[in-house]
Amino acid sequence: MKSMLLAAAATIALSAPALAQDKALADAVAADYPYVFELYKHFHQNPELSFKESASAARMATELKALGFTVTTGVGDKWTKAKAKADAGKVNEGVGGYGLVAIMKNGEGPTLMVRADMDALPLEEKTGVPYASKVVSVDYTGQTAPVMHACAHDSHMAIMVGTARRLVAMKDQWKGTLILIGQPAEEIGLGATAMLNDGLYSKFPKPDYVIMEHTSGWDPAGAVTYTPGYALANVDSVDITVKGVGTHGSAPHTGKDPIVIGAEIVNALQTLISRETNPLDSGVVTVGSFQAGYKHNIIPDEAHLKITVRSYKDDVRQHLLDGIRRIARAQAMSAGMPENLMPVVSIEKDYTPSTYNNPELTTRVMTAVGQSLGEMRVYERPPSMGGEDFSQFGRTGEKIPTMMMWVGGLDPAAYRAGADGTGPIPPGNHSPLFAPVPEPTLKTGVQAMTAAALELLGK
Repeated sequence: MKSMLLAAAATIALSAPALAQDKALADAVAADYPYVFELYKHFHQNPELSFKESASAARMATELKALGFTVTTGVGDKWTKAKAKADAGKVNEGVGGYGLVAIMKNGEGPTLMVRADMDALPLEEKTGVPYASKVVSVDYTGQTAPVMHACAHDSHMAIMVGTARRLVAMKDQWKGTLILIGQPAEEIGLGATAMLNDGLYSKFPKPDYVIMEHTSGWDPAGAVTYTPGYALANVDSVDITVKGVGTHGSAPHTGKDPIVIGAEIVNALQTLISRETNPLDSGVVTVGSFQAGYKHNIIPDEAHLKITVRSYKDDVRQHLLDGIRRIARAQAMSAGMPENLMPVVSIEKDYTPSTYNNPELTTRVMTAVGQSLGEMRVYERPPSMGGEDFSQFGRTGEKIPTMMMWVGGLDPAAYRAGADGTGPIPPGNHSPLFAPVPEPTLKTGVQAMTAAALELLGK
């Protein structure tokens, strides 16, 4: 029902006349669209994987320097190279911290930081657009893969430059310090950490607010959506090695079957959500991989589970992770496993924290965006169990208010057909078939972010 209400809201947003809008800004954005679109096509055709965004960062630096920004590149490089060496055993060619910080001071006033991510995904593009990527590259661990901007980070970079062009042309309408950052490695959840660990808040002006927008493959182009409070989830990856005693499949009583123990663990994990988590909270425990054995008639001595764990609140996250350890051990004990054959539970240290949109900042920004675009094009959406390392910018000791908004990228007619069942559900982010509808997506993104910046930096 909620999805249908969202579909109805989107239909209204795109068919009803705007109650109010900033026509002057809309006209300026429209006039600049050809430039922004060419830039978008460049980024789309030249995607780069996480921690290899050298050319993307260089092009962003060139664009922003030409507008009068003071630009620093290579932010996060030392941390990135150390991480790459730890993960891959060496620093592969082209790997680095390509974080970019561009600063423009325009008198006394607040300091606003706007973030755009730059990395692409290891996917073969199948969109059929004339500017499709044909790039094949090597990731930071040394694996070769095709590359495409399946999560629309190309649009984020183009929208940031388009916004910068508007704000430079409108310097008489705002005061303060504008910081634009190009962030690497969002797709592996490490880029924000790299930049913060390199002194983002100490070497550069400390922001009063940090905001971003993300192109959405689940919203119609022309619309902007938002979620106050928790918007995206904590994302943890957990691996369990279940020990057993291998034996012939015809004589299971002579061994200890890790497949049966693993199956019991999978079943028991479901109670972490259904019986141990407050129904008013949210959580997900999904076993995405269960691997064991090689042959029909052999009981193996190990089974391996790979689990994704999602939550919003940090206390819920901790309870779920502790519960996984407890359940894995308890199921092994119930099967009579000795202490030296207890399951090994490994929780990946690098996790993505939940994204919390400061409610007051969100209300202020989205009110301004609604006034600029027309209120019927802006609406609230439910939170998602996806993850974004943008969350890191609000989780430092400075406790800076942060918020993100979503800019619709789907063809509105295809969106409505998918929502009401008269057509297929269109492909969304991370699909090899996803590419946003450029013109309404880019225009809406630039106008929305410009309006947000003017609100927070307005005279």
